Amino acid sequence: MTLIKSISGIRGTIGGTVGEGLTPLDVVKFTSAFGYWIKNKNAQDKIKMVVGRDARISGSMVNSLVTSTLAGLGIDVIDIGLATTPTTEMYVTKENAAGGIIITASHNPEQWNALKLLNEKGEFITDKDGKEVLEIAEKESFSYAEVHQLGEITKVDDALDYHINEILKLPLVDVDAIKKTDFTIAVDAVNSVGGIAIPTLLKKLGVNKIIELYCKPNGKFPHNPEPLPENLTEISAKIKEQGADAGFVVDPDVDRLAIVNENGSMFGEEYTLVAIADYILQNKKGNTVSNLSSTRALKDISEKYGVNYFSAAVGEVNVVNVMKKESAVIGGEGNGGVIYPELHYGRDSLVGVALFLTHLAKSNKKCSELRAQYPDYFISKNKIQLSPETDVDNILARIKANYQSNNDVQINDIDGIKLEFATEWVQLRKSNTEPIIRVYAESKNEEDANKLADRIIDEINKIIEKD
Repeated sequence: MTLIKSISGIRGTIGGTVGEGLTPLDVVKFTSAFGYWIKNKNAQDKIKMVVGRDARISGSMVNSLVTSTLAGLGIDVIDIGLATTPTTEMYVTKENAAGGIIITASHNPEQWNALKLLNEKGEFITDKDGKEVLEIAEKESFSYAEVHQLGEITKVDDALDYHINEILKLPLVDVDAIKKTDFTIAVDAVNSVGGIAIPTLLKKLGVNKIIELYCKPNGKFPHNPEPLPENLTEISAKIKEQGADAGFVVDPDVDRLAIVNENGSMFGEEYTLVAIADYILQNKKGNTVSNLSSTRALKDISEKYGVNYFSAAVGEVNVVNVMKKESAVIGGEGNGGVIYPELHYGRDSLVGVALFLTHLAKSNKKCSELRAQYPDYFISKNKIQLSPETDVDNILARIKANYQSNNDVQINDIDGIKLEFATEWVQLRKSNTEPIIRVYAESKNEEDANKLADRIIDEINKIIEKD
């Protein structure tokens, strides 16, 4: 069994021994710590929090534990039931809540679940905040409300409608253009909450021909739920079989969006953000942001429109912080995570679908033709397994020193080490949970990306051998 405690929440496999898996006691302990921390941050006597969940098999059980624990702390709970991560984020601000908890393990397999923690802005809590919550949980330094101060639990069943209606109000979402194009769209929602959210949104956008694949929210994932090409063979075949114009694939909590072309080929998860940024920048000038592990195609698109591109450390909270600082009009992560601040500061597949379909409708192009107009890059993802005693920080420092005097290389060290060459880059990041170095390299094609990664891996291995 596995239990991972991190600054962003608690994640683990359901069951097992307390402290070794995500048991009911672990759920209660961590919820108690977060709820107690939220209470101490707020001066008012009575506060409320929003709780939403994806459709995992364990979701209902964990939801009961979370909502009851918060009520036990004297916190009023707005339980929005089956809800996407972005829906929950938006509902926190709608209700002026003090925070929120999303019960989802994102793209992890069905035996996993997790608590994702939101602040009063409906955004993930910071590193500092997360450490404070972990300390409270570790010490079990929380207390519960007396009987007359218990919180109330209110169930809400229209949170998704609110989310979708807010999307439909956006000036750059053109329902008429989508309706006129008469799209046929395939959807793979891995039998989670996206099976409710995406078809509902598509109908509101005027898409009448929807091919639903795994849209029953029963939590039984029919394939690996991460929306990567190797997991999307069925929807690819279905699109070709039934002549769909495009396919949308989301992860269980619907914050990552992958697109499949009309010919069954992959649009590319890295290019979800690129295409949507292209559409936004055609209509509104402003800066863009993605994390350091995302494709440089976003930088190319930004330069095409004469705006500035900024990079952030990996992690949604880091991307959001840079977006706010640089007044970005669009940003996100290369894993299909689109953040459109005009709606809210969170990765959101629903707004991604609405903006992409508008872009596709107005382009008068096939999906594959739209993809073909963007710069082609390939990212090679590798990792080096190390012994536990290896000094990873020393290795990264020595790689940095090797390139410091090279004027043709830009070095970024805000998240590991990223070396940017004229037409390609490589990033080295250490893991906080295991002795490995992740080596991501991007170039114009797979062969060159692999060559660059292999070259840097060879340099690292030589450093290790010398030591």
